[in-house]
Amino acid sequence: MNIVRFISSKAFLFSLLIAIGFIIALIFGTQSWLKSSTNHEQRIEVPDLHRMTLNLVEQELNSKDLRFTVIDSANFNPDYPKYSVIEQTPEPGKYVKEKRKIYLVLNPSDYSKITIPNVIDRTRRQAEPKLIALGFKIGKISYVPWIGKDEVRELRHEGKKITPGDKLPKTSVIDLVLGDGNR
Repeated sequence: MNIVRFISSKAFLFSLLIAIGFIIALIFGTQSWLKSSTNHEQRIEVPDLHRMTLNLVEQELNSKDLRFTVIDSANFNPDYPKYSVIEQTPEPGKYVKEKRKIYLVLNPSDYSKITIPNVIDRTRRQAEPKLIALGFKIGKISYVPWIGKDEVRELRHEGKKITPGDKLPKTSVIDLVLGDGNR
Protein backbone atom coordinates (compact mmCIF):
# COMPACT_ATOMS: atom_id res chain seq x y z
CA MET A 1 0.00 0.00 0.00
CA ASN A 2 2.89 2.36 0.69
CA ILE A 3 4.11 2.11 -2.92
CA VAL A 4 0.71 3.11 -4.33
CA ARG A 5 0.53 6.05 -1.93
CA PHE A 6 4.10 7.14 -2.91
CA ILE A 7 3.40 6.92 -6.69
CA SER A 8 0.26 9.03 -6.31
CA SER A 9 1.95 11.61 -4.08
CA LYS A 10 2.54 15.18 -5.28
CA ALA A 11 6.32 14.92 -4.72
CA PHE A 12 6.68 11.88 -7.01
CA LEU A 13 4.50 13.37 -9.77
CA PHE A 14 6.39 16.68 -9.58
CA SER A 15 9.76 14.86 -9.86
CA LEU A 16 8.45 12.77 -12.76
CA LEU A 17 7.30 15.90 -14.65
CA ILE A 18 10.69 17.57 -14.09
CA ALA A 19 12.52 14.46 -15.40
CA ILE A 20 10.29 14.22 -18.49
CA GLY A 21 10.76 17.96 -19.17
CA PHE A 22 14.54 17.62 -18.80
CA ILE A 23 14.63 14.67 -21.27
CA ILE A 24 12.52 16.57 -23.83
CA ALA A 25 14.75 19.67 -23.48
CA LEU A 26 17.86 17.48 -23.86
CA ILE A 27 16.50 15.86 -27.05
CA PHE A 28 15.57 19.20 -28.67
CA GLY A 29 18.87 20.79 -27.58
CA THR A 30 20.88 17.91 -29.03
CA GLN A 31 18.97 18.05 -32.33
CA SER A 32 19.46 21.79 -32.77
CA TRP A 33 23.19 21.49 -31.87
CA LEU A 34 23.64 18.67 -34.43
CA LYS A 35 21.89 20.70 -37.16
CA SER A 36 24.17 23.68 -36.62
CA SER A 37 27.43 21.78 -36.15
CA THR A 38 27.07 19.22 -38.96
CA ASN A 39 25.83 21.64 -41.65
CA HIS A 40 22.89 19.35 -42.23
CA GLU A 41 21.40 21.27 -45.17
CA GLN A 42 24.71 21.98 -46.93
CA ARG A 43 25.44 20.18 -50.23
CA ILE A 44 28.42 20.56 -52.55
CA GLU A 45 28.41 18.62 -55.81
CA VAL A 46 31.61 16.61 -56.37
CA PRO A 47 33.25 17.71 -59.65
CA ASP A 48 34.50 15.29 -62.30
CA LEU A 49 38.27 15.11 -61.74
CA HIS A 50 39.06 12.38 -64.28
CA ARG A 51 42.07 13.14 -66.52
CA MET A 52 43.02 16.20 -64.40
CA THR A 53 46.55 16.65 -63.05
CA LEU A 54 47.10 17.29 -59.34
CA ASN A 55 47.54 21.06 -59.86
CA LEU A 56 44.17 21.34 -61.59
CA VAL A 57 42.56 19.07 -58.99
CA GLU A 58 43.86 21.27 -56.17
CA GLN A 59 42.51 24.45 -57.81
CA GLU A 60 39.13 22.88 -58.52
CA LEU A 61 38.67 21.47 -55.02
CA ASN A 62 39.95 24.59 -53.21
CA SER A 63 37.33 26.67 -55.04
CA LYS A 64 34.64 24.34 -53.68
CA ASP A 65 36.15 24.10 -50.15
CA LEU A 66 36.94 20.40 -50.56
CA ARG A 67 40.17 18.47 -49.88
CA PHE A 68 41.81 15.49 -51.56
CA THR A 69 44.08 12.59 -50.69
CA VAL A 70 45.96 10.40 -53.14
CA ILE A 71 45.40 6.84 -51.99
CA ASP A 72 47.19 4.87 -54.68
CA SER A 73 48.69 4.68 -58.09
CA ALA A 74 47.05 2.29 -60.49
CA ASN A 75 48.60 0.29 -63.27
CA PHE A 76 49.68 2.56 -66.08
CA ASN A 77 46.87 3.33 -68.50
CA PRO A 78 48.10 4.83 -71.80
CA ASP A 79 44.63 6.33 -72.43
CA TYR A 80 45.13 8.79 -69.55
CA PRO A 81 47.80 11.51 -69.24
CA LYS A 82 50.69 10.83 -66.83
CA TYR A 83 49.93 11.65 -63.17
CA SER A 84 46.27 12.31 -63.92
CA VAL A 85 43.24 11.07 -61.99
CA ILE A 86 41.95 7.65 -63.05
CA GLU A 87 39.45 7.05 -60.23
CA GLN A 88 37.86 9.15 -57.52
CA THR A 89 35.71 8.49 -54.47
CA PRO A 90 33.01 9.79 -54.07
CA GLU A 91 31.99 9.67 -57.71
CA PRO A 92 31.32 12.85 -59.73
CA GLY A 93 27.83 14.25 -59.23
CA LYS A 94 27.47 13.00 -55.64
CA TYR A 95 26.85 15.55 -52.90
CA VAL A 96 29.12 16.10 -49.91
CA LYS A 97 29.69 18.67 -47.18
CA GLU A 98 32.47 21.25 -47.01
CA LYS A 99 36.03 20.15 -46.18
CA ARG A 100 35.19 16.58 -47.25
CA LYS A 101 38.13 14.53 -48.58
CA ILE A 102 37.98 13.24 -52.13
CA TYR A 103 40.12 10.11 -52.52
CA LEU A 104 42.06 9.87 -55.80
CA VAL A 105 43.85 7.12 -57.72
CA LEU A 106 46.51 8.47 -60.11
CA ASN A 107 47.94 7.18 -63.36
CA PRO A 108 51.69 6.54 -62.92
CA SER A 109 54.24 7.95 -65.35
CA ASP A 110 54.95 4.65 -67.09
CA TYR A 111 54.40 0.94 -66.92
CA SER A 112 55.90 -0.78 -63.89
CA LYS A 113 59.27 -2.42 -64.38
CA ILE A 114 59.30 -6.21 -64.46
CA THR A 115 62.25 -8.50 -63.89
CA ILE A 116 63.20 -10.55 -66.94
CA PRO A 117 63.00 -14.27 -66.12
CA ASN A 118 65.73 -16.72 -67.02
CA VAL A 119 64.62 -18.30 -70.29
CA ILE A 120 68.13 -18.84 -71.70
CA ASP A 121 68.61 -22.50 -72.80
CA ARG A 122 64.83 -23.00 -72.89
CA THR A 123 62.90 -23.66 -76.05
CA ARG A 124 60.98 -20.93 -77.82
CA ARG A 125 57.81 -22.82 -76.94
CA GLN A 126 58.65 -22.47 -73.22
CA ALA A 127 60.08 -18.94 -73.32
CA GLU A 128 57.40 -17.07 -75.29
CA PRO A 129 54.43 -17.88 -73.01
CA LYS A 130 56.47 -17.04 -69.92
CA LEU A 131 57.49 -13.64 -71.29
CA ILE A 132 53.99 -12.87 -72.60
CA ALA A 133 52.42 -13.84 -69.25
CA LEU A 134 54.62 -11.26 -67.53
CA GLY A 135 53.41 -8.56 -69.93
CA PHE A 136 56.26 -8.43 -72.44
CA LYS A 137 55.78 -8.56 -76.19
CA ILE A 138 57.79 -10.79 -78.49
CA GLY A 139 59.58 -8.94 -81.27
CA LYS A 140 61.90 -10.20 -83.99
CA ILE A 141 63.11 -13.78 -84.03
CA SER A 142 66.64 -14.36 -85.31
CA TYR A 143 68.78 -17.48 -85.49
CA VAL A 144 72.43 -18.26 -84.73
CA PRO A 145 74.33 -21.48 -85.29
CA TRP A 146 73.60 -23.75 -82.32
CA ILE A 147 72.85 -27.43 -81.95
CA GLY A 148 69.55 -26.91 -80.12
CA LYS A 149 66.80 -25.96 -82.57
CA ASP A 150 64.66 -23.05 -81.30
CA GLU A 151 66.65 -22.95 -78.04
CA VAL A 152 66.90 -19.41 -76.63
CA ARG A 153 70.50 -18.21 -76.82
CA GLU A 154 70.06 -14.51 -76.15
CA LEU A 155 67.46 -11.83 -75.39
CA ARG A 156 67.57 -8.35 -76.91
CA HIS A 157 65.68 -5.12 -76.34
CA GLU A 158 66.04 -2.25 -78.84
CA GLY A 159 69.10 -3.97 -80.30
CA LYS A 160 70.92 -4.33 -76.97
CA LYS A 161 71.60 -7.63 -75.22
CA ILE A 162 69.68 -8.05 -71.97
CA THR A 163 70.21 -10.65 -69.28
CA PRO A 164 67.84 -12.42 -66.90
CA GLY A 165 67.34 -10.29 -63.81
CA ASP A 166 67.35 -6.98 -65.73
CA LYS A 167 64.18 -4.90 -65.43
CA LEU A 168 62.15 -3.55 -68.31
CA PRO A 169 58.81 -1.71 -68.40
CA LYS A 170 55.76 -3.88 -68.94
CA THR A 171 54.81 -4.20 -72.65
CA SER A 172 58.46 -3.84 -73.73
CA VAL A 173 59.33 -5.70 -76.92
CA ILE A 174 61.90 -8.46 -76.45
CA ASP A 175 63.65 -9.95 -79.46
CA LEU A 176 64.65 -13.62 -79.25
CA VAL A 177 67.89 -15.05 -80.61
CA LEU A 178 67.40 -18.80 -81.11
CA GLY A 179 69.53 -21.73 -82.11
CA ASP A 180 69.07 -22.92 -85.69
CA GLY A 181 69.64 -26.63 -85.00
CA ASN A 182 72.86 -26.82 -87.06
CA ARG A 183 76.22 -27.57 -85.61
